[in-house]
Amino acid sequence: MLGGTAARWEFVFSAVARFMVERKRRTSKEKVEKALKGRLAGRGAARHNHLTIRASDPSPQRPNRPNGQHAVDDIFLPSGRLSPDVLDEATARVLRESLAHTRETNWDSVRTPHLFMGLLAAPDSNVFKWATRLGADVPGLLDQFRELFHQGNAEPVPPLLLNREFLSDNVIRLLRDAHGRALDCGRDQISPMDLLITLFTTPNSIVAECFERVGVTAAKLTEIAVLAEREPPVK
Repeated sequence: MLGGTAARWEFVFSAVARFMVERKRRTSKEKVEKALKGRLAGRGAARHNHLTIRASDPSPQRPNRPNGQHAVDDIFLPSGRLSPDVLDEATARVLRESLAHTRETNWDSVRTPHLFMGLLAAPDSNVFKWATRLGADVPGLLDQFRELFHQGNAEPVPPLLLNREFLSDNVIRLLRDAHGRALDCGRDQISPMDLLITLFTTPNSIVAECFERVGVTAAKLTEIAVLAEREPPVK
């Protein structure tokens, strides 16, 4: 168990906020540089006609499917809507809160930090157990992440839906991995703990990175979550 108080978490996440602002600036610069290089490369290819794409070529954008003991069916309906059949009731509440916090923080698509905010805004008993073992105050932690990822200068966001077009690629991948974990555990529906644990085990997780910046590793977060999940319910 990790010790901690609300004041401690507020202090350490203020340092994370400064880091994330700088990270966002670097990322924006890298995207611009990458776009410029792509344009230059495209012009060169057009002039020399060295590269051609044939229908028989393997697509570089072919989606990765999670590997596991069970084959994972697609979690989206043909309309693009996230299938309600793959969510338990608690997870459905979490995702509704994620949508609300996406709009509240002025983002036009759901990102992985918004999934974490949803877990904190609608925590089930296991998420509470995880936070207690971590030594974190759930409402305080939610406030920190909401402030950390708020886009103050963004345009107001229209209503969002749990459709593919409103979810980032990382969120789609995470939801599929969480469903795969549920199937491996003998369940058909994603639980909040499937989401939480997958948030910490996903490579390059921004949520895990925030905690690592304050000295809590992704491995430790996962260990605490698994212990909380296995803890018998209070009678």
